[in-house]
Amino acid sequence: MRTGLRTSAQTAITRAVHDRPGVTRAEVAAQIGIPSGFAAEAVARLVAGQLVCERPAPATGRRGRPTTSLHAHPDGPLVAVAAITQDSWQVAAVELGGTKLTATQRPHHRDQARVLDAVAAEVRQLDRRFGTRVRAAAVAVPGTVAGSELVHAPGLGWHGVGLSVLWPGHEPGGAFVAGNDASLAGVAESRHGAAAGAGTTVYLHLDAGIGGALVEAGRAVRGAAGAAGEFGHMPFGAPSRRCRCGASGCWNTSIDGRAVARLLHQRAPADEMGYFRRVLASARAGEPAALSAIRAVGSSLGRGIAGLVNGLDPHLVVVGGLGPDLLHIAAAEVAAAYRDGLMAFRAAPPPPVLPAQLGTDGPLLGAADEAFAQLLTDEGLQAWVS
Repeated sequence: MRTGLRTSAQTAITRAVHDRPGVTRAEVAAQIGIPSGFAAEAVARLVAGQLVCERPAPATGRRGRPTTSLHAHPDGPLVAVAAITQDSWQVAAVELGGTKLTATQRPHHRDQARVLDAVAAEVRQLDRRFGTRVRAAAVAVPGTVAGSELVHAPGLGWHGVGLSVLWPGHEPGGAFVAGNDASLAGVAESRHGAAAGAGTTVYLHLDAGIGGALVEAGRAVRGAAGAAGEFGHMPFGAPSRRCRCGASGCWNTSIDGRAVARLLHQRAPADEMGYFRRVLASARAGEPAALSAIRAVGSSLGRGIAGLVNGLDPHLVVVGGLGPDLLHIAAAEVAAAYRDGLMAFRAAPPPPVLPAQLGTDGPLLGAADEAFAQLLTDEGLQAWVS
């Protein structure tokens, strides 16, 4: 049976465990500035409240009383998370710290009603399996999101979609989070991946186009309408080419699957992601035409990164989605265009450009992080134990 909590200190400890599963009790006490005795009492309350559990910490060889490491409680709160991509969806139950307890993934054919019905059914399955442990739901989608509405997803052909239908039966006060997949992947990379511990980070996510986020202190800059990070619609492309968003000269028009097809003198692909992957595979195998096209896209990527670095002044740039493959194949072209586009004072040394580490799980884990951010408050923890 869960017992009551004293808030604030317990909330800070729970957040620390979410950010760093396995952190020791001594490290948490030092991090949040509380005496070790008070930390022990607070952790005991969290254990009784089924929020965290303690395990013996690895031996350090130093003198003193052994400490314990802190982890998600096996009966603790969960979030139901969905990630919808251009060609598949995934639904997972995620515990404190970002571990997936269960996950289901299926391909789809962009039929809006069928995809939403299938995802909602899988979320209901998690509700039935885990009951009141599921405290929130979150969804990552490949498009512009405002509140809980998917405003525009060109790759899916979806417009004006209310995403809260994915979790219609949630308890009063339960959190529902919807966000752009690229921005959420940036959040995950800044907390758990290639940018963990870094300062201001520009995250770029390359798939059917390029999106991302400017991340500071683990939080994505959202903008006035919550739609910041649509980097693919900055005017880094040819001014004469019209983008599917309605603007001309968007960066996407020189870097997406259609751009690759034009470079290869082929028709625009119906499945841009699959097409882009196949061309990347051909380029890795050394096929000359594919290699030439990918190198041209690499040059466009490098120029755009330089523009973002000049304007946003980050410590680091991380590239995810199909980006790590592109960085590997066209490393010289990306680096040359990046250096050539930088303001002179930034060139020694420029912010590093690194491949993402979380792979296809980035958007899903970022969505889970955003949902837990709403739960890991004094009010959220009190609601859990009550």
